[in-house]
Amino acid sequence: MRVLFAGGGTGGHIYPGITIADALTASGEDVEVLFVGSRRGLENEIVPRRGYRLATIDIAGFERRVSLKTAKTVVMACKGCWQALAIIRSFRPDVVVGTGGYVCGPVVMVAKLLKIPALIHEQNAIPGVTNRILSAFVDVVAATYSESVRYFRRPGRVVVTGNPVRPSVLAATRAGGSASLGLDPQKPTLLVFGGSQGSRAINQAMIEAFPLLLQGMPDLQIVHQTGKLDYDRVCGELRARNLYDGGRGREGIIVTPYLYDMENALAAADLVVSRAGAISIAEITARGLPAILIPLPTAAEHHQERNARALESSGAARVILEPDLNGPSLAASVLDLLRDRDALREMATRSKGLGRPEATGELVKLVKSLARRKGGA
Repeated sequence: MRVLFAGGGTGGHIYPGITIADALTASGEDVEVLFVGSRRGLENEIVPRRGYRLATIDIAGFERRVSLKTAKTVVMACKGCWQALAIIRSFRPDVVVGTGGYVCGPVVMVAKLLKIPALIHEQNAIPGVTNRILSAFVDVVAATYSESVRYFRRPGRVVVTGNPVRPSVLAATRAGGSASLGLDPQKPTLLVFGGSQGSRAINQAMIEAFPLLLQGMPDLQIVHQTGKLDYDRVCGELRARNLYDGGRGREGIIVTPYLYDMENALAAADLVVSRAGAISIAEITARGLPAILIPLPTAAEHHQERNARALESSGAARVILEPDLNGPSLAASVLDLLRDRDALREMATRSKGLGRPEATGELVKLVKSLARRKGGA
């Protein structure tokens, strides 16, 4: 069985495909996998690290209003379609799986023109433009939330599966995760990240919060993923405050541009501070972790705030909107929760109840079913 995954740009569009691919290859069947992404996205680092082949095409997103860039974007889209055609004809997939990002458009459309079964997976409650368009052509739309069904062209083809969660995220233990990161499992641990590309707003709040957190809870361990673009600035600011020396810093403080072993960081954590992207929330709830969520204000149709409010209303998270975010407010929220172990445990229970650990298995069944009824390229 040959499976082609199309998706990229951010971790939220890459990890669902990797999770499904891992489960397929572990199922005992003879499976060949190829990922297709853009030339500049995070997939160029993440996919090869996970042991999968990656082919790339030229693609750029369409702007919502016509500008001088529109013609260039159209030309690039046509070029991307020709590149997708060459890749598909060479690989001859039995099924194509789109997991989000602009790259999905040409790859999935070419696959359908060649009568190859295709599935798209939508991670958010409010579907993106690309997936809304593709939903009219694909065989199956796998949705994370039931409320997103009404946005698709053919609701009868939508299956609500949830977001796939990597088995390694579910299997990791606190002892193992702490050991991997060089942390003490007996000490409280805070995990902070702003999505796969980082968040300058969260980073700035953490720079201000660091001394307040360590003063209020001296044994607190902090794992902070900054994103690559802001890493040097954050390290410089912390160094100026004698909190970081460019290496691991004070014992129990880890500042890193990217966490390739997020499963260990999640397993070691007592509390998470993060954006409210769909994949982050899926992994947080699968682990049953309490969270302080800071939605990305520029996310399309405020889907991150909707994600965050869903957890907040269930008692699994607290929400801080970015205009209200600063070091003192963040430190106060973190310390308030970590000091109240009963409240933290209750939030963890509520978070666990929202998790969908079975999502990966359901998606694997759908992919296999489509591969069996391939129309032929």
